[in-house]
Amino acid sequence: AADVAKENYHLQVTIIEFSDYVIPNVALNDGSIDANMFQHAPYLKNAMQQHAYDFVAVAKTFIYPMGVYSKKINNLALLPDNAIVAIPNDPTNEARALLLLEKAGLIRLKEGSNENATLQSIVLNPKHLKIKEMDAASLPRVLDDTTLAVINTNYAIPAGLVPNKDALLLEDKGSLYANLLVVNKKDVSSKKIEELIKALHSEAVKEKANDLFQGQAVSAW
Repeated sequence: AADVAKENYHLQVTIIEFSDYVIPNVALNDGSIDANMFQHAPYLKNAMQQHAYDFVAVAKTFIYPMGVYSKKINNLALLPDNAIVAIPNDPTNEARALLLLEKAGLIRLKEGSNENATLQSIVLNPKHLKIKEMDAASLPRVLDDTTLAVINTNYAIPAGLVPNKDALLLEDKGSLYANLLVVNKKDVSSKKIEELIKALHSEAVKEKANDLFQGQAVSAW
């Protein structure tokens, strides 16, 4: 994106890497950086509530999709009644997994649950699935013992799973969990931010991401 921004818009983009998920918002808030690109909507919402940041998400970037995996079936239509389904046990990823299971038509959640969904949010479970909460990092290892496991891409890849080939269902660009380009509210109409968005959403960036990530990152625009 930096190369596209420079070539097409004469916009010099300096990329700064941070080692945690807190400092990028602190740096944006104090003006050390003009934008950041690491967080999804639920994380941003929580950060803004906790710290009273005056931020705006101006564009979606990529999603590293959570997927539904199985070693026992090759189609969700074959899922038997009373099947064991493993999902992450941390609040953010548990909700994310439940939303994906709902998208698959396997469960129904209480209206408005969204990023706050828990097992208690399930109002319909027609196949009587036995949904087990487990540590997210352990989920690839339980595929032999469960019918389905809902796994984050960052744990699927090291386990030899290829999301766009092995997953029975993947999150798509409409997911709440797409990464966002976030700026201070005062900069929403800034020309350089508008040009950065155009560069990020270019075909060149999409193609480069496909080459680099081999389907692990999906464009969310």
